Amino acid sequence: MKTIAMIPARYAATRFPGKLMQKLGDRSVIAHTYENTMATRLFDEVMVVTDSQIIFDEITHYGGYVTMSKQTHESGSDRIAEAAADLEVDIIVNVQGDEPFVNKDALLKLLNVFYEDEPNNIQVASIMQQMKDEKQIADPDYVKVAVDKNMNALMFSRSPIPYHRNSEVTPVYYEHIGIYAFKKQALMNFTNWEMTPLETTEKIECLRYLENGVPIKMVVSDYMGIEIDTPEDLERARTLITRIKTN
Repeated sequence: MKTIAMIPARYAATRFPGKLMQKLGDRSVIAHTYENTMATRLFDEVMVVTDSQIIFDEITHYGGYVTMSKQTHESGSDRIAEAAADLEVDIIVNVQGDEPFVNKDALLKLLNVFYEDEPNNIQVASIMQQMKDEKQIADPDYVKVAVDKNMNALMFSRSPIPYHRNSEVTPVYYEHIGIYAFKKQALMNFTNWEMTPLETTEKIECLRYLENGVPIKMVVSDYMGIEIDTPEDLERARTLITRIKTN
């Protein structure tokens, strides 16, 4: 199966405008994301899809493959769907531009879902990691996911799910990592559907799949680093990358 990684890269992010061009060590956030995705060697192609000439120039500066989206889009999935519409591809992996620590092990687990569970005809899969920090569990900037016993998503929310009503049990909390893999037709279906009520309320794009009855298979990653959503995340990422270079 032909597999492509596509990195949606919007410059004017709502919570942290220009975050993808912030320096993380000697590279911008988006350059790290692109180079680390390329370094996995899991994909036939890696492509950045952007609405910004600044980001376009940044990726071409490093010899990367980048294309400009022609339209304004509400979500990253809508943005890459525009670029993917005319491509001959089986599996598309959406690597968010603000995931500079993306790693091979997590992406390989994600791709293997489509091979190992092929009889189940999985259309969409995504990544999560266990959360233990109570402040992060309560923080709406961290999207949480609850799953069933087959590791299919039941709900995504910015609120803590499950709600810890029973003090005699210790709940497991998972953070949703915004990296998705789709069969191409599933992505095309997504972009043709209207935004759904839960998606609009929570501002979480993958809820559109659940509200249209499409299961999302979740895989657990040990650690995906830091997603850059706020200036505080950037500072934590800078500390982490310094530690990585020192070790």
